[in-house]
Amino acid sequence: MINEEDVIFLIEKDTWMMDVLKYAKSLNLPDWWICAGFVRSKIWDIVHGFKEKTSLPDVDVIYYDASEICEAKDKKLEEKLYSLAPSIPWSVKNQARMHLINKVPPYTSAVDAMSKFPETATSLGIKLDENDNLVLAAPHGIEDAVNLEIKPTPYFTVKKDRMAMYEKRIKNKDWISKWPKVKINHGK
Repeated sequence: MINEEDVIFLIEKDTWMMDVLKYAKSLNLPDWWICAGFVRSKIWDIVHGFKEKTSLPDVDVIYYDASEICEAKDKKLEEKLYSLAPSIPWSVKNQARMHLINKVPPYTSAVDAMSKFPETATSLGIKLDENDNLVLAAPHGIEDAVNLEIKPTPYFTVKKDRMAMYEKRIKNKDWISKWPKVKINHGK
């Protein structure tokens, strides 16, 4: 069974992932993380025994800065990352503004926003601290990711419209075509 220390070790030994983390850290953003598929896909690739990394549609860099919630700032940050590493599909989002997009109450931090992602296996983040040590955030734990289980987060199970969004996302992502051992929980 893979634990949090194993996840950190696996990422630490992945030169590409460490480079991506260093690029993101260079932005000096408050409360920043690289999250979602970046961490989850690494776990699923390892558990599936894949020798090659599964390509990512994007690399999600999130941060929390309530002092400036303009989307234009996120686009400028993406441009800076593209100038450092043009082959990486960067996506930068300030979680202090994402509640407006998601039509939910404001988040209190990047990890709070992560805890309200649709799936527990995707509610994962990693970053480098000031000493370049890896820090893992897993508001719902890593068990579902390690056990290849896709489940809705508690935030998504409490409202019918959110569960409809979850189900649509599961269908659109089609994770089983890439990772055939994944099991989907429809929250029932």
